[in-house]
Amino acid sequence: MLQIEKKNCFIALGQFLSQFNVDQNQKKEGVLHNDLYFDAFVDLIQLSQSHNGWFTPEQVCHAVQSWAKALTEDNLNTWLSRYDFSTIQPKTVGLILAGNIPLVGFHDFISVLISGHKVLVKTSSNDQHLIKFLAQYLVTVSPEMDNYITFTDGKLENFDAVIATGSNNTARYFEFYFKDKPSIIRKNRNSVALLTGKERHEDLVHLGEDIFRYYGLGCRNVSKLFVPKDYDFQPFFKAIYEYKDVIFYEKYSNNYDYNKAVFLMSNFKLLDNEFLTLKEDSSYASPISSVFYEYYDDLEQIKLRLENDKEQIQCVVSNGLTPNSIPFGKTQQPELWDYADNVDTLQFLIKL
Repeated sequence: MLQIEKKNCFIALGQFLSQFNVDQNQKKEGVLHNDLYFDAFVDLIQLSQSHNGWFTPEQVCHAVQSWAKALTEDNLNTWLSRYDFSTIQPKTVGLILAGNIPLVGFHDFISVLISGHKVLVKTSSNDQHLIKFLAQYLVTVSPEMDNYITFTDGKLENFDAVIATGSNNTARYFEFYFKDKPSIIRKNRNSVALLTGKERHEDLVHLGEDIFRYYGLGCRNVSKLFVPKDYDFQPFFKAIYEYKDVIFYEKYSNNYDYNKAVFLMSNFKLLDNEFLTLKEDSSYASPISSVFYEYYDDLEQIKLRLENDKEQIQCVVSNGLTPNSIPFGKTQQPELWDYADNVDTLQFLIKL
C-alpha cells in the first residue's frame, strides 16, 4: 500500500472527525461513509463517559476536534516532507498505549502506519473504544488497511519493535521486557508555566486551558508554575475564574475535596479559590485539582534548571522565554510534528 494512499485515508478521517463538536454535530457533504459511521460515532462520544468517567463528551469532542485540525492535507504534507521513507522495509511495531486522555496514543498509531510499517496495538483499559472505532473507519475507507492494523487483548507477541507508554514504575518493566527490541519507552512527565508577572489577562485565561483541559490528567497539562518573588496571584485567580464550572463535575470535585483535606491536615499553606488549590512545592507532579508553584529570583537560573530537568518536563509554557516554549493555551493542541518527550517517532521508525 503506497504512502500516498495511507495519507489520503488520514485526510478522509480528518474530514470525518471535523463534523463532531460539543455544541453541535453536523453532517457535511462529501464525507466518506457517513451513512455507516456518523450516528455510531455520535453514540460512542456520548457513551465514552460510561467507559471512562473522565471522558466526558466535552473532553472527547476536544480531542476529536484537535485531530480533525491536525489531519489536513497541508499538515500531513508539512509533517512528512521532512523524511525519506524510501529505505523502509515493513516491520511490525507493537504499541502499548496509555489511557489518561482521549486518543492519547493515536499519534503513535498513525506514525507507524504512515511510515509503512504494520501496527500491533494493545490499548489501555481506560481507552479501548475510540481508537478501535477510528481504525475501523480507516479500513472502510481503504480495505487494504486491514492488513496493517491488529489489536490484541493479550501480551504482545511477534513484533519487531515497540513503543510503550506508562508510569515510571511500568517503564522499568518495559525496559527489561523489551530490552532485546528497538524501543521508545515513555515515562511520567509534567508541564510547567514560566511566568514573569507581565502576562496579559488573556495569557492567563489561556493558561487556564492548559491547566484544566482533560481535568489536568495529561502530561501536556500545566501542573507547576514558576513565578518571580512577590508574585501577585490575584490576576491569575481572576483569569482562571472562567473555568469555575469544573468543580461541578463530580470526579473532579471529589479529587479537589480529598487533596485539599490532605494538604490541610498536613498543615500545608495553600492558596485556594474553591476549585483549584495552589501549593508551594519543588515537585513537578501535582495531584488533580492542584497546581504547585515555586518562586525564583533569577530568570536565567530558572531557565537553566528547566534545561537540566528536561527529562522530567513535557512542555514549557511562556511568552517565548525559553527555546521551543509553547504559547499559552496551546499545550493540548500539538501539531503532528510535536513529538512526545521530544523523541522523533518517525525517525525511529525509519531506522528500523
